[in-house]
Amino acid sequence: MKQVVQNYKSGELTVLEVPAPLCRPGGVLVRTEHSLVSAGTEKMKVAESRMSLAGMARARPDQVRKVMDTVAQQGIASTYRKVMNRLDSYTPLGYSLAGIVEEVGEGVTEFEIGQRVACGGNQFAHHAELNWVPVNLCVPVPDRVTSEDASFATVGSIAMQAFRQSDARLGEVAVVIGLGLVGQLLVQILRSAGVQVVGIDPSAQRRDIAAKSGAAAVGGPDTDGIIEISSTLAALTEGAGADHVFLAASTDDRSPLFTAADLARDRARIVDVGKCNLDLPWDKYYEKELDVRFSRSYGPGRYDPTYEEDGIDYPIGYVRWTQRRNMKAFVDLIAEGRIDLSTLGTASHDFENAAAVYDDLHEGSIQDVAVVFRYETPPSAATAVRVAPTGTPAAPTVGALRLGVIGAGNYASTMLLPHLAPREDVVLATVATTTALSSATAQSRFTFETATTDYRQILDDVSIDAVLIATRHDTHARIAAEALRAGKAVFVEKPLAVTEGQLALLLDAVEDSGNDRIQVGFNRRFAPLLVKMRAVYGEPPGPTTLHYDVRAGSLGGDSWYQQTDKHGTRFVGEGCHFVDTVSWWLGADPIEVVATAGPDDVDNLVATYRYEDGSVATISYVTSDAPRRFPKETLTVHGSARSARLSNFAQYDVWGGARRRWKRSVGGVDKGQASQIAAFVDAVRNGEPLALSLASQVATTMATFAAHESALANRRIEIRPGPQRDE
Repeated sequence: MKQVVQNYKSGELTVLEVPAPLCRPGGVLVRTEHSLVSAGTEKMKVAESRMSLAGMARARPDQVRKVMDTVAQQGIASTYRKVMNRLDSYTPLGYSLAGIVEEVGEGVTEFEIGQRVACGGNQFAHHAELNWVPVNLCVPVPDRVTSEDASFATVGSIAMQAFRQSDARLGEVAVVIGLGLVGQLLVQILRSAGVQVVGIDPSAQRRDIAAKSGAAAVGGPDTDGIIEISSTLAALTEGAGADHVFLAASTDDRSPLFTAADLARDRARIVDVGKCNLDLPWDKYYEKELDVRFSRSYGPGRYDPTYEEDGIDYPIGYVRWTQRRNMKAFVDLIAEGRIDLSTLGTASHDFENAAAVYDDLHEGSIQDVAVVFRYETPPSAATAVRVAPTGTPAAPTVGALRLGVIGAGNYASTMLLPHLAPREDVVLATVATTTALSSATAQSRFTFETATTDYRQILDDVSIDAVLIATRHDTHARIAAEALRAGKAVFVEKPLAVTEGQLALLLDAVEDSGNDRIQVGFNRRFAPLLVKMRAVYGEPPGPTTLHYDVRAGSLGGDSWYQQTDKHGTRFVGEGCHFVDTVSWWLGADPIEVVATAGPDDVDNLVATYRYEDGSVATISYVTSDAPRRFPKETLTVHGSARSARLSNFAQYDVWGGARRRWKRSVGGVDKGQASQIAAFVDAVRNGEPLALSLASQVATTMATFAAHESALANRRIEIRPGPQRDE
C-alpha cells in the first residue's frame, strides 16, 4: 500500500510503498476514502523537517535538554547515533480520515465489514491507503454524511472539546481569535449551540468564511478591526464584553492575550486551543479575574494508552464527553445540518499528488482553510502466504546466517541492527513491525530483503535460520516460544518474561520442540571495560561483596513502562540486567533475596541477593532523578584484599594491596551490545553452544520475580529454580 511520509533528516516528503498493516485485536482495518490535511499542524511539521540541525534545536529546546542529558550519561558518539536514528526515519503524517471497514479485529463488536467510519489519532489515522485503528478512535458515519465531510471528525472533536471547556451557554457571546480550520469549526459549533460569535483574523478570506458561517461580526487584529469588533460586542452584551474568548491562533506574539483581556467581560473564560504564547499580562487578567483554561486535543482519553490502544472506555456517568463521543457528536451535527462544511471551500486533491500538495502548503501557494486527500480504490491488504515451519537446527548454517528481525524500535535500530548490517556473514532477510511505516523505515535503512507487519511470515520462512526479537516486554516470551517451536535460534531482548506464566509457556516450548537455542540480551556481561576489569581483578579466594548502584530515573507519564499490569514492573524489565551482571561476575546463581521498596513505588527498591558460597550482591535500583552528570550505573566489588569499581562503563579502577590499576573507555560508552550480537551470530553459524545457558537466564528471571515478591511481602524469599504454572 502507499502512505505519505517525511524524513526529518533529509526533509524528504514522499508517497512511499510500505507493507499493509495487520488487523490486530481491539481495532479495525480501514480502507481510506478521504483524509484531512491539518494545514497548521502538518505545515509546521514539514517546516521543521526542512530546518538545519541548529534550526531544529531552536524550534525544540525541550528536545535539546534531553539530548544533553543523554550526552552526560552515554557520551557524544552514542548520543549522536541515537539522534541521527530518530531523525533519519520515516515519520507518518495525518490524524483524521474516513473510510470503509475492511477487516474487524478480535474482540470488536461495534463495527462490521463494509461499514463507513471516521477515524482519528496521530498514531493511527494516517494519510495511507489502509490504517489499523483502535475502536475508541473510530465512530460510525451516518448515511447522510459524505466521507469527505466525515474526514473532518477528528479536527472537529478538537473544536468540540474547546467548546466544552468553555462551558458556553445558550444566549452567551464568544470571541474566536484565529480563524483557521479549528477556529472556523468553533464558530459553527458555537452558533449551533445558540452562542453569538465574533471572529478575529488577519486574513480577509478567513473572515469572509466565518461571516458566511454565522459570525455576527468579523475583523482584523489591527486597531480599526478591534474597534469595529468592540462596537459589535458592546451592542450584543450591553457593554459587558464577551463571556468567552477562544485563542485558536498559533503565534509567539502576545497581542492575542491583550486582545482577549480587552474584549472579555469581568470573570470571563479564556480557552487556549491553539499554540499561543501564554506569557499573560498579569494586571489585565488580575483586574478582571479571568478564568484561563486549556483545551487538550480531542478530549478525555487523549494520551491515555488504556483508552486509546486498549479500548477501555470511561464510564459515561463519570466522563460524559470522551474523545470518541466528541467525534460522534461532531459527525451527528453534520448529519443534522447544523455544521455546514461547504462554507469552508475545501480543496480536494488526489492522494497520489500528496507530496506536491505539501510543497505548495510549505511555500504558501495553497491558502485554503481545509485540504482533503481523496483515494481511488486502494488495494486490499494482502493475505500472507504461509509455508510449513522447519525443524530444530542441529548443524552449523551453510553460508551466511539468514536473520529475521521482529521489532525495530529505537533501541534495536541504534544498539543492535547497526552491528548486524555491515557483517558479510549475516543476511538481513525480513523485518516485521506492527506498523507499516516502521517496517519500511527499517528495510530502507538496513537493507532488509523484505518487510512485513506479520511476524509469523518470518517464523514460517524455512530459509531463515535465526530470529531477533525486540518487541515490547509482554510479547517476548510468547514470540520466542513460537520461534523456538518453528526451529529458529532466538536472540530476544530482555526481559525473557514478565510473569511466571509467560516463562512457563516458553519452557514448555523448549521441552516440546527440543530447541533451547535462546539468548537474552543481557549485554553488560559482554561490555569490554567490564570484561577487562574482571580479568584484572582475578578470582578472589573467598566470598565476594558487590554493590550495583543504578539511577534509573523517572519516566514520562506516557511511557508504556508505566503499564505494569501488562508489561511488568520496571525492575523485572530492567533489573534483570544487573542481576545477570553480578551473577556473571560470581559465576553462580542467587539462592535467596530480601528486598525493600519505597512506600509509593515498588520499583524504587534495594535488593540483596545471597549466593551459595556466601557472596552477597546488593542492587540499588533508584527511580528518582539524579543530577545530569551523576553516573547512572556504578558497580563496586570487594573481596579478600581486593576492590574494584566500574563507573558508568567509562572507567574502571582495581585495587590490590598498595597497587591501583585503572582504564578509561576509548570511543565512548560501550555496554556490550556489539559483542553480544557477535557472540550470538558466531555460535549459531558454527553450531556451538550459545554464550548464556538457558538455566542461567531462567535463574536471573526468577531472581527478579523474587525481588518483587520480597518487596511486597516484606520478607526474605528463597529463589525457586523454575516458574509455577498459572492456574
